[in-house]
Parts: sequence; structure tokens; C-alpha cells
Amino acid sequence: MNWLRPPGPIAKGVRIGLLGGSFNPAHEGHLYVSEIALKRLGLDYVWWLVAPQNPLKAVADMAPLKTRLAASRALAGRHPRVIVSDVERVLGTRYTIDTLKALCRRFPDQRFIWLMGSDNLKQFHRWRRWKEIAALMPIAVILRPGSVLAPLHAKAMQRFARRRNFRKLPAIVPVDGRRNEASATAIRAKDVCK
Repeated sequence: MNWLRPPGPIAKGVRIGLLGGSFNPAHEGHLYVSEIALKRLGLDYVWWLVAPQNPLKAVADMAPLKTRLAASRALAGRHPRVIVSDVERVLGTRYTIDTLKALCRRFPDQRFIWLMGSDNLKQFHRWRRWKEIAALMPIAVILRPGSVLAPLHAKAMQRFARRRNFRKLPAIVPVDGRRNEASATAIRAKDVCK
């Protein structure tokens, strides 16, 4: 495993939310998920794990990693407990499960929680070894506009229907809060139309 410096402060028992994705581009919806998770889950920090390339998204539509990192850092710079990282590039991992296993091995005293918006929950069952992700750490699903009903229909929620708290893994728990409409897809579409 490659050497990895933690992207932010760590100490035994620190609760860290991990929000992975393309951040193509980073937007207010990412901050929304982070802020709701910090408040509702009592997290100390949220680490944004900016992926070099999402295996489920087209390469042609992806801005360069350097550009996405800079935009993410500019946006997250407004929030002292949101830390941006290119950990997948450093580790050489491509899939979320491999990244999370590496983080758990490297930082065994941390309490990680995987964060995702409910818009991603709809296709979570398509992720490589998604059941292992749920068994590795708790998953908090922050409800987003346009997908608030995703927890009712998502394959992952059906699979773990009785695991709606963080006491025992696997656990996938919906978390609600003030809604934010921002979407990377909509932002990219607006830029194309200019």
C-alpha cells in the first residue's frame, strides 16, 4: 500500500464522513450533504474523496482531476471541517471498496461513515462489491430533491431493510434536512447551453 498522509486532523475516536465522487463540478449540493452529515451525525470532519475517474461515468465528460480538485477546494474552503483529498490518486485505487479498505487499514482508530446523496443510492447496487462497502462501515444517505423516495425503492435499502441504525453493520440510514437543488449534471448541462 502506498504511504498516505491523512488529509485532515485525526485522533482516536474522531468521526469522519467520507464523501466520494467525481465532483464534476463541485457544487452547493456537495456542501449541503456535508453540512447535514456534520450536524445530524455529529461528525468531526467530512473528507471529500475526489475520484480521478468514476468507473460508471464517461471519460469524455470528465474535467481534469487537477481542475476538479481546485474547484472542490475553492468551494470547501468556506467550511473549515470539510477537507478535500485526492486519496484515490495517491493510493492508486479505482473502486470505492478498495479506497475504503485502504483508509480503514491506514487509519484504524478513526470512525468512518460513508456519505452519499439519495440520488446516488438509486444506482448503488451497480457499484463494485457494494455489499462489502455496507459491511465495512455505516452508510448515511442524505435525502436530496428529486430522489427523496429512493430509500423506498433502492435495491440496497431493500437488501438491508432492517438495518436502519448505525449500531450493527451492515447499516444504511436515510438522513433528512433542509433540501438543496444543486446538481453536477444540471450545472454541466447549463454550461453546454451557453
